[in-house]
Amino acid sequence: MVRYAEPGTVNWVESGGGPLIAVPETVLPFWAGADGEETASDYDRACEVDGQAGFLPVGDSTALVLGDEPAATAFLPEHGTFVRWCAGNDERELLAGVPEALRTAEWGPETSWRVPGPVVLFDAAWPGGACERTDHVRVPLAPGRYAVRTAHTRPGPETWLALVQLRQLTA
Repeated sequence: MVRYAEPGTVNWVESGGGPLIAVPETVLPFWAGADGEETASDYDRACEVDGQAGFLPVGDSTALVLGDEPAATAFLPEHGTFVRWCAGNDERELLAGVPEALRTAEWGPETSWRVPGPVVLFDAAWPGGACERTDHVRVPLAPGRYAVRTAHTRPGPETWLALVQLRQLTA
């Protein structure tokens, strides 16, 4: 696989061309990826998600699908945000633009996502039980409900980001 995001400050996850998925750790074994005997694999279901983010049932929980385009993605815990590298010269410049991007983003409608705890972000084509053999990152979410919102931003003339922000909800 060609790497577009060079290793640096944060851990970037890339796909082979399809969507990325954040699956709760507790249900990783239930995600079959592109494997399976069914006519529509889990990966096929993930590819059908429209827009920047959507949800799919996995076991007794729900996974977050990061769709739209197969951009290198990192989770920035200090912002509670998945940052998707659509265009940019280098990681330093891209990350420097994140605070401004978050401040000026025109956010889409919020949706709600309930998680039982940490999730793992990886290429949706991989089975959950094998995701550690490819690009992946563990996102240490506390159990609960999260508001999820998305935006496309241009914090610089040659820097484009897609953002998927999570905000834990009370009660």
